[in-house]
Amino acid sequence: MNKPERYANIIPMAELDTREKRLLPFAVFNQLRNTTPVRYDESRDSWDVFRYEDVHRILKDPANFSSQRSLVGKESGSILTMDPPRHSQLRSLVNKAFTPRVIANLEEHITAIANDLLDAVADSGKMDMVHDLATPLPVIVIAELLGVPPEDRELFKDWSDILVKGPDKNTDEAFHQVMAEKGQAIRELNGYFAKIVEQRRKEPREDLISLLLAAEIEGQKLDDSEILAFSILLLAAGNETTTNLITNSVRLLTEQQDIQSQLRANPALTASFIEESLRFYPPIQAIGRVATADVEIGGKRIKAGHQVVSWVASANRDETKFVDPEQFILDRKPNAHLSFGFGIHFCLGAPLARLEGQIAIRTLMDRMKQIEFVSGTELSYIQSPFVYGVKQFPVTFK
Repeated sequence: MNKPERYANIIPMAELDTREKRLLPFAVFNQLRNTTPVRYDESRDSWDVFRYEDVHRILKDPANFSSQRSLVGKESGSILTMDPPRHSQLRSLVNKAFTPRVIANLEEHITAIANDLLDAVADSGKMDMVHDLATPLPVIVIAELLGVPPEDRELFKDWSDILVKGPDKNTDEAFHQVMAEKGQAIRELNGYFAKIVEQRRKEPREDLISLLLAAEIEGQKLDDSEILAFSILLLAAGNETTTNLITNSVRLLTEQQDIQSQLRANPALTASFIEESLRFYPPIQAIGRVATADVEIGGKRIKAGHQVVSWVASANRDETKFVDPEQFILDRKPNAHLSFGFGIHFCLGAPLARLEGQIAIRTLMDRMKQIEFVSGTELSYIQSPFVYGVKQFPVTFK
């Protein structure tokens, strides 16, 4: 069995060896999908899977491709790294907080937050999309849902950044350095949330942590480690992916200016714009699993215990699944992208992320004309092989 602590999903793949390729990796994925659709990467001790059909199959088969792994010691009892039946029980519990009705009721409030954030920059004619809108919007929303103080959002952002970080080079030293940072962040987050859990025990409120404390599965309360792991996951997943969804969407709007006028003329297209952004520039590029039995994928034999990385960003551009996959098609139908995963681990917060993305773009289109990237700015990628996004994205507008 492989040592699970050397987790392939956070180790950079050798082919993405320049800044330019990390900022636009899709040509590399296309080449790998067409030449080695399923391949073993010795340097990362893992299998990489690039075709839509194969990625889809892996994600919908938790029996043969398990999510269980221990990333940072024993501290991560996260639903992300769980298999059924415990996964199903925990998930149905938290689903109550993310029903379509609950999410729909948030629309007005999220719109008000977006307007407040844009009020702060409206007169200057320029903003950093990451810092001024894409980061604070989802952090404020998830902090309020969890019941933690939104004014701690700088802290949350720092912690979330560390949780998704990967080593920039494939060396043991770089790997151990990143794992030490993750361990420290998880300890700090556990300490942070433990205090809030104690407060909610004494005084429950209308928030997710109170819901988790009150919940029972088959007559059993959740233990504290499960509540802490859930809170950490919701905080990190609730802001990191949506931040990148919003930023990547705006990046597309600046690269293809005509889409801005189409969205202004027809705001009803915003939902399909967000779906196509998710396909074209997915916030999550890769999803890791571990084979539980010897299994064949794409004619290759994968042994039990081997890590398998499903490249969603490649699957989303598979020409056997999508017509003209290299074209951004605003009203693409159907659009069965895999950016929120698939199967039992399909992103719990997908309806919320979609709503936040749509509101952010609609509000920008309402209030700003001619949004343009500040040319000459050198973009820097987020240092994480499985996350796709940039650290800052300065724009000007009228």
